[in-house]
Amino acid sequence: MNGKCESDGATLVFRDTGAGVPVVFLHPTPPDGEYWRPLIEELDRVRFIVPDLRGHGGSQLGTLPVGGFAMVPDAPVLNMARLAADVLAVLDHLEVHAAVFVGCSIGGYVLLELWRQAPERVRALAFVCSKPQPDAPADHVRRAGLIAKARAGGSAAIFDGMAETLIGATARKRHPEMVTQIRVRMTLTPEALVAVQAGLATRPDSMPTVAGISVPVLAIAGSEDPGITAAEMESFYAVPGGCEFHLLPDAGHFAAYEQPQKVAGLLAAWLRQFEG
Repeated sequence: MNGKCESDGATLVFRDTGAGVPVVFLHPTPPDGEYWRPLIEELDRVRFIVPDLRGHGGSQLGTLPVGGFAMVPDAPVLNMARLAADVLAVLDHLEVHAAVFVGCSIGGYVLLELWRQAPERVRALAFVCSKPQPDAPADHVRRAGLIAKARAGGSAAIFDGMAETLIGATARKRHPEMVTQIRVRMTLTPEALVAVQAGLATRPDSMPTVAGISVPVLAIAGSEDPGITAAEMESFYAVPGGCEFHLLPDAGHFAAYEQPQKVAGLLAAWLRQFEG
């Protein structure tokens, strides 16, 4: 079913389908929750809870605090703490106390914040093309440039570039239609794009958090990911709860969309430990 709930002045939309282990899927930016559809179609024995993150898809952006990103001090900031609180609001609405969480890119950053805020709600964490390290100074410069371009009316060009570069080179060659498919799901307003980039720039260093994660972790990296390396994702080996790591050949940043059958197979095998 499709549903809605309120969280701190914004209406959030989500999809809640299937039966089995509750698994929350948090999409990357700038696509919305439909990013996960090809993968979900490959899985069974799972209750799929798929929210559109605040400002994405059908979820409202709401009113956000301004400041925090020193390079653009007047930018609204959609931080990881706000996004994590939104996810908990969805779970409260659905009366789901604890779940397994799967996150790609920004979705993975939210998983780390969820662990900090409410570890008792977390049965396990799966990171797809996401990392615990914070932005480097060069990333701050790049994000400030994207904010300036978005404010100058360049959001469409930004999304065009992301669709081209975040889908891996191999997938673009084999399935060029994926670029158009993923581009259609990039519907952020300029204000939302600014807020997301400021939030990404100001996310905390989560390496100390990794050292305290006591639940099982799955980490899946793409060999062609232009922004997150396998070495960065191997940092999840430090989790005390244990980490299963996979590097997908020929996969870019949107690995779960590019190779849904492969990623679904890895997830299905890993999720069996939570059945029964």
